Amino acid sequence: MCGIAGKLVRSGEPAVDPKLVAHMTAALSHRGPDAQGVWTASGIGLGSSRLAVIDLSDRARQPLSNEDGSIRLVFNGEIYNFRELRHELEMRGHRFRSETDTEVIVHLYEDEGPECVRKLDGMFAFALWDARTRTLMLARDRLGQKPLFYWHRGDTVVFGSEPKALLQDTTVPNEVDEEAIHHYLTYGYVPAPLSAFKNIRKLAPAHYMLVTDGELRLSRYWTLDYEPKLQGSMGDLGVELDALLARSVERRLVADVPLGALLSGGLDSSAVVALMRRSMSGTIKTFSIGFEEPEYDELPYARAVAAAFETEHHELVVKPAVTDFLPRLVYHYNEPFADSSALATWCLTEMAGRSVTVALSGDGGDEAFLGYDRYAGAVLASRLDCLPMVLRRQVASAAAWLPAATPKTAVARLRRFVGGLDLEPAQRYGRWMSMLLVEHKLKLYTPEFTAAWGESDSLGLMESHWRSANALAVVERFAHADVGMYLPDDLLVKMDIASMANSLEVRSPLLDHHVVEFAASLPVSFKLRLGTPKYLLRRVMRAYLPSGILTRRKMGFGVPIDQWLRGGMRELARDLLLGRTATERGYFEPATLQRYLDEHESGQAQHHMRIWGLIMLELWHRTFIDRRPDLDQTGAPTSLPTLS
Repeated sequence: MCGIAGKLVRSGEPAVDPKLVAHMTAALSHRGPDAQGVWTASGIGLGSSRLAVIDLSDRARQPLSNEDGSIRLVFNGEIYNFRELRHELEMRGHRFRSETDTEVIVHLYEDEGPECVRKLDGMFAFALWDARTRTLMLARDRLGQKPLFYWHRGDTVVFGSEPKALLQDTTVPNEVDEEAIHHYLTYGYVPAPLSAFKNIRKLAPAHYMLVTDGELRLSRYWTLDYEPKLQGSMGDLGVELDALLARSVERRLVADVPLGALLSGGLDSSAVVALMRRSMSGTIKTFSIGFEEPEYDELPYARAVAAAFETEHHELVVKPAVTDFLPRLVYHYNEPFADSSALATWCLTEMAGRSVTVALSGDGGDEAFLGYDRYAGAVLASRLDCLPMVLRRQVASAAAWLPAATPKTAVARLRRFVGGLDLEPAQRYGRWMSMLLVEHKLKLYTPEFTAAWGESDSLGLMESHWRSANALAVVERFAHADVGMYLPDDLLVKMDIASMANSLEVRSPLLDHHVVEFAASLPVSFKLRLGTPKYLLRRVMRAYLPSGILTRRKMGFGVPIDQWLRGGMRELARDLLLGRTATERGYFEPATLQRYLDEHESGQAQHHMRIWGLIMLELWHRTFIDRRPDLDQTGAPTSLPTLS
């Protein structure tokens, strides 16, 4: 696991300044504190900051090369089938200098070129330089577990694992992309391929890019298919799923460093711990967090799982005081990021990182096996679509009369559900997933910002993913939209940044693409059955998990931001959003901001998601736009904004 960075300039130019590449790499030292490597040649420079996990020796130091040095590679991630690939390549005559999985990619590219990515089973982002054709290849894994950003102008390409690495090159401007901010205010994250910085782009999941003589060529190498459906009984397909999950977990236990598991007490993370215990006889370290607010606290469930599998269990209760490190959090997330559970994820990975270098997680199970409550809601809503539109509009309008309710309550879910019944399915789902709707933006945006983006809606981005699915069932189209946007641009960003900021590698067995493909091919009734989500997964896990874990209601990994904004964070929110620094940016109407704060504090409305999203946007501006982030000699930022 690493941070990677580099720069490509015009053919025939001198070598890229190694000091620049070293500085870019230093900006990513948190991702890989064990070894830094820089290589430069005519027109190209590559850098790596490595977290050593497999082969801890200097032989695995990056950039790695082939036998004659014509191929150079920097790599971030893990290749779980590297042993099989290595054996195959050795049989073809290739010779390896290290035991690392990274070197497999070098020799596989020699034989198969860019299409080598199709054989890689893992999470990855890499940059490969082919001196024979003077071609730079950038690639990203199928589901987007590992990030990769790039900036292109003329014959120059600057790239890295995080934008802060690119911004060490002063030719890359730190300018706001207002279109990206508009989309951020819809979703709470910036959807790919945009970034919050003008002209810095994200390489999309399941894509590779080739750059030759300044020309960029993008190729998609994988698509998730939902048809045709698998044929077989519940029992037979359950046996197949059990074997797939066991294989996925076993492959993710290969490491030369201590490993553990992130345990929420939900079905997915509990299943991972159960499968780890089946494959391991030694100590398993598990890590869980909780809250003082009982409706958010899952620690009792996590303890039950830890006890059942006799793990060495570690816990932490998260309190509002954690917001003191918000500037540090914003610095590491690089873009405005409104998912408040990033706070909890940070605390969890920080705790785990003190004891282990690798941790397994349950990420991906909800998207693969239809685990979210909103999927059941989507099925119910689609059945109501047969009602006359006039009736659906009357029901939808009634949402405004429902009382403002705290999150995680039945009233809150009902209010959200009925509010979109008069829309087409794709628009409805986009509304459910939105932080700010068009009608909110028209009141929040200033006339200047409205002129640019206020009358256009970004829900079409999600709708395009919804329509691109080859699924026949509406609910699977929603899941496909989540796999295309919410999963890679929110959930996986949240985990990647939090874990790598704490030098922790997180592996997700349920995101194995074989598992995801198998789940997509299951009949819908095997995943969502009579309102029960993850039906087949639950059935398989009966043999392993306590019954209380199998039957508990999903809570979600939430943070009580709604309550904190009425308590200890109240003054912080007002200072940040209503202060002169924020209002002079000219984005938002101060009167609307004042109303959000007043109504939320009084309980008249639930604006916590919007307020939190606006706080994170303001702090991002102060961190990355008001000044270009600079580093000290250790790679740490020299200064961060204050919270006032």
